[in-house]
Amino acid sequence: MKKYLFILTVLNLIYIDASSQAKHYALDKMLAKGQLEVNPGHKAVVFNEDGRKGITFTGIVWLKGMEFKTGTVELDIRGRNQFLKSFVGIVFNANDTIRYENIIFRPFNFRHEDAQRRTWSLAYTSEPDFPYSKLRKENTGQFEHEIIPNPKPEDWFHARIVIKKDSVQVYVNGMEKPTLTVNRLGDYHGDKIGLWVFGNDTPGDFANLSIKKDD
Repeated sequence: MKKYLFILTVLNLIYIDASSQAKHYALDKMLAKGQLEVNPGHKAVVFNEDGRKGITFTGIVWLKGMEFKTGTVELDIRGRNQFLKSFVGIVFNANDTIRYENIIFRPFNFRHEDAQRRTWSLAYTSEPDFPYSKLRKENTGQFEHEIIPNPKPEDWFHARIVIKKDSVQVYVNGMEKPTLTVNRLGDYHGDKIGLWVFGNDTPGDFANLSIKKDD
């Protein structure tokens, strides 16, 4: 039986799975307790839907006080089936809202009738030097990939993102093989990590976050 070590000092907002040392984050409670930082001009709200609790927001939500370099990030994400409007994912190796590495999901492309657009369902960027437009033009197919089996654009999906010193692997919905494997790009930025939704008008939903840092 797994043993769990509960951190009472933060009122059970975070608990540690002692068998893996992954920290599990109750995003809804953390938002209510001020444990998350929402970028100015954006809004985050708590939701409880069909037993899944989390947050809905636009912009970037930073985990306050979290320093992250390498390890594994797992979470449930739901975007919107709105063409060219729904972009959801995470940022890491971040210094601020300008300098960061990014894993991007584009739900409106998940089952698009255009086969090329489906290959743009999942992407990696390193901002500001390596945006998706530059990588798509100069390294076609290396930093974007279709997700197979293709999730429904409006459904929840689970992502496991393994961040190593020189590479990133992204696994979707429990698949054994990574959907995307890339070499990391850009100069060092920082140690911040956050949840990411591009734009101001189309929110994304996030729940069941866990992070396991490498030793």
